[in-house]
Amino acid sequence: MKKSILFLSAAVTLLATAACQNFKKGDGGLEYNIVKDEGAEKAKAGDLLSVDLIVKSDRNDSLLQSTYDIGLPQIVNIAPDSIPGLYAGDYNSMFKMLGEGDSAIFRLNIDTMAAKTGQPKPEFADKFVTFTVKVRKHFKKGTQTDSALYAQIDTYFKGEIEGLKKSEEGKLAGYIADKKLEPKKTATGLQYIVSQEGKGNKAMVGDTVVVNYTGTLVNGKVFDTNNAETAKKENSFNPMRQYEPIRFRVGHDPVIQGWTEGLQLLNKGSKATLLVPSSLGYGERGGGTIPPYAPLVFEVELVDIIAGPKTDAAPAAATDSVATKK
Repeated sequence: MKKSILFLSAAVTLLATAACQNFKKGDGGLEYNIVKDEGAEKAKAGDLLSVDLIVKSDRNDSLLQSTYDIGLPQIVNIAPDSIPGLYAGDYNSMFKMLGEGDSAIFRLNIDTMAAKTGQPKPEFADKFVTFTVKVRKHFKKGTQTDSALYAQIDTYFKGEIEGLKKSEEGKLAGYIADKKLEPKKTATGLQYIVSQEGKGNKAMVGDTVVVNYTGTLVNGKVFDTNNAETAKKENSFNPMRQYEPIRFRVGHDPVIQGWTEGLQLLNKGSKATLLVPSSLGYGERGGGTIPPYAPLVFEVELVDIIAGPKTDAAPAAATDSVATKK
């Protein structure tokens, strides 16, 4: 948790620095500001960089990507200039200006990108896409085989994921403290707060439940919701999706264990917050924008309970999150 906060603080510092300094002009319309140069060897073709990265569009300063949301760095492969489609001032060029410990802000000119690559100009930006980069580690290809190089990456990421595992309990405890919550806790580790009590019987295995929900990471990042307004606010709205309550049969349809257990604690009309440890969610694998060992927060409303047969045996616990079921 502390490590993520430190990196995020560094990113904020970089953005603040960029705001008060002039960018230098590079090839292909690329603009750059090397905020910190550690003097280390710069990346070459064949090398790999582990980076923390924030990507923004100049259109309404929209956030396109952030590695800080999931707490894991991104691996950037430095490609040879001879690869078709690459040009001076492109994405690849940016990272060749950096070495271990360096940090910088780049503005990639999308007009140049469209002209050089022959691809349509992306609709999410007007002129620039801004990359705020901090290099964690430089993996040098040198005379190594590809298999030896990628073995280093594998070992490196195992260490990063182990760090996420060790920090999970602290992240959830910090969230509860920050929000001043007083949740109840079940034997499995699920924690919950009922904010609005419903009426009638509680949901049971075999019942079909109808649910409104929003799922977030403990840093507040929304990873799934059936609320259209929330999706628009988070810049994740999908016009092809139907934003309506989700239905599933408790104990039978594939949802995470935290949902199967948590919704049986509620009756029709209840609203609650479910604090789901990774052991009841996505576990060590993660999924999509959900990192490994991520505790999850769900705001749920149990709209309806449709009674079902109670004689069927429940299958083994599912591992897929309802948040990914459309």
